[in-house]
Amino acid sequence: MDYTTLGKTGLEVSVAGLGTGGNSRLGRKTGRSTKESVAIIHAAVDLGINFIDTAENYGTEPFVGEALKSIPRDSVIVSTKSHISDKERLWSGKEVVKHLEASLQRLGTDYVDVFNLHGVKPLEYDHAMQEIVPILLREKEKGKFLHLGVTEAAASDAEHAMLHRAVQDENWEVCMVAFHMMCQNARAQVFPFTQNGGAGTLLMYAVRSIFSDPTYLAETLEALAKAGEIPTELTDGDPLSFLMEEGGAKSIIDAAYRFVRHEPGVDVLLFGTGNLDHLESNLTSILSPPLPEQTVQRLYNLFGSLKGVGLDLPIFKQ
Repeated sequence: MDYTTLGKTGLEVSVAGLGTGGNSRLGRKTGRSTKESVAIIHAAVDLGINFIDTAENYGTEPFVGEALKSIPRDSVIVSTKSHISDKERLWSGKEVVKHLEASLQRLGTDYVDVFNLHGVKPLEYDHAMQEIVPILLREKEKGKFLHLGVTEAAASDAEHAMLHRAVQDENWEVCMVAFHMMCQNARAQVFPFTQNGGAGTLLMYAVRSIFSDPTYLAETLEALAKAGEIPTELTDGDPLSFLMEEGGAKSIIDAAYRFVRHEPGVDVLLFGTGNLDHLESNLTSILSPPLPEQTVQRLYNLFGSLKGVGLDLPIFKQ
């Protein structure tokens, strides 16, 4: 495993982080048992992963908590999250503290290493800063969490508007950002502010559905070509075959992980799984060398101007 420093937190973290949300949720979405979900966490730790990301609304905190019972607490870095609103209203700082405390109970721990405000929308940011952050910083002083983070509502914030503000605010020590081969605009909006001692970065959406579902990828490319956003030849045959031919990738998924992992400004690449073979193959890709420079440049040229592509979860569509 390779390790790096998570921005200004100073935490030494594995470059691969186990995400417990997304399409898999530790295999819970595909019928895995509690025992199997906990075993995935243990396997990840055995393979050198020391960063585990969860959240209240993922429903996976209890499984992380169960896994922590047999792992030295100081050997893993646990990150969890709470939203700051529901469909009706914004929450108060005191309400968010209650959610933090409930997360600690479910995780069976006195503290988390990173506590994030989850999916903060651009129009919610001022409320977060004025009404929630000051109260949370008092909870930080009590030791309930070590570092404060914020995650974006990627599907509805294609410009990374919220994070563009947050990464210039010293209160945030960690941020979670969407970035992948066909959604690269965080390179301009976020990464210039996080490098060289800024907020640590957690990368989501490296693969998700767009690169794991060939039909979804083909439909997306066709729609983008019709809109004039990419060349029409990218809808013919196997349009991303150059990733394997000139890039030497084993697959599109392998290329997707390697592209994100070696992007300047990326600290931890998060991925989810409920399958041991999948866990190991993902790690093989993440720990592989960068794609060739000419292949990366080709991806920049083809997709560098796109925004908000591939940030939904088709598996949950009705």
